[in-house]
Amino acid sequence: MLSRELICAVPKSDLHAHLDGSMRTTTLIELAREQGVVLPSYEVSGLTEQVFKPVYKNLPEYLLGFDYTCAVLRKFDAMERVACEMAEDAISQGVRYLEVRFAPQRLVDSGEACVRALQAVGDGLTRAARQHALSSSVRLDGDIPFEWSIICCAMRNFGRGMGTYYDRLLDVLPGMDHKAVVSVASLEAVRAAVVARERHGVPVMGFDLAGEEAGYRAGHHTAAYEEAHRHFIRKTVHAGEAYGPESIYEAITRCHAERIGHGTFLFAPERIQDPAIADKVGFTDALADYIATMRVTIEVCPTSNLQTIPELAGDMRNHPVKKMLRYGMAVAVATDNTLVSHTDINRELALVSDACELDLAAFKRLVLAGFKGAFYPGRYAEKRAFVRRAAERFERAVARSDGDSNGGGVS
Repeated sequence: MLSRELICAVPKSDLHAHLDGSMRTTTLIELAREQGVVLPSYEVSGLTEQVFKPVYKNLPEYLLGFDYTCAVLRKFDAMERVACEMAEDAISQGVRYLEVRFAPQRLVDSGEACVRALQAVGDGLTRAARQHALSSSVRLDGDIPFEWSIICCAMRNFGRGMGTYYDRLLDVLPGMDHKAVVSVASLEAVRAAVVARERHGVPVMGFDLAGEEAGYRAGHHTAAYEEAHRHFIRKTVHAGEAYGPESIYEAITRCHAERIGHGTFLFAPERIQDPAIADKVGFTDALADYIATMRVTIEVCPTSNLQTIPELAGDMRNHPVKKMLRYGMAVAVATDNTLVSHTDINRELALVSDACELDLAAFKRLVLAGFKGAFYPGRYAEKRAFVRRAAERFERAVARSDGDSNGGGVS
């Protein structure tokens, strides 16, 4: 078993981290007081007991907390503050590359405001990166710099009450087929991401599709993904979290997905519904092998999966991550929502390393897969150099751990 000290010491990435699920509880309370947002409690203990619970009964209970976090994130200064604090907390856990994702349309009322929201989050992340660059660990200990990018999310489905933007869109497109309405929204989200990156220099490097998966196909959003593709914005899709292999297949083939968020039901042929797929087991195996061969990175978020997927029965031994690694897939362990799931990146990595009984070499491959799968905001040569520095820093952490324990980097 890898020591917790070593896990904490090595540099890490977090490729799947939601802004609205990862704020500090104290910040939520402060912003709610300032903005007049009603919370069930204004004490950390009260919110933990009533909203952000260690264990949730079901997915709706898990999602309840986002109503409160989104409510206080409707001001640009709040977005900037939460993004900065999110990065500071990640840095303190050893994260040296962070991708922050959020759906600006849930927070603001127009495409222009979406651009400003992306700028505000970028300003907060920039502030945290500058603070880290001035820290003693970078100046004296040769620590690698903290790098980051943003992933702009669209929602698979939405209705009234989910945000001012969605209410306005439903008003101006009365009677339009709902599939067409959500397609319009996701296309506008991509266009905001393009403007933020190309006109304002915000490193919005990726586009994502989040929200209710079953019944709301990724294929309804192909126009948005084609637009992202045209502008060389990288693509990821929440898929296989509540639906089976078909959802993942569609994300890859129709949305050009280079990464898959969660992918928990990848190895679930019984969930395939297309009658044209006669050999469901063969289809699933071929899809898994394709994902491994093409290096489509799977963003695995252990704690949130255990909390929201009843089939896992709260036990990491039931999680498919071990099978993913056995297939040779690129797996990037991530936090998803540090507030809602009461977690951090070191806890997530420990869960996977313990459940999969990883040795040091396998753990290093797992950690570096996150850096390699990053939608890095620079040229390929710069990304390769960054990955090399992460690998060197990893080895230094191992050597230091061995020295501290007389050769015992693992326990």
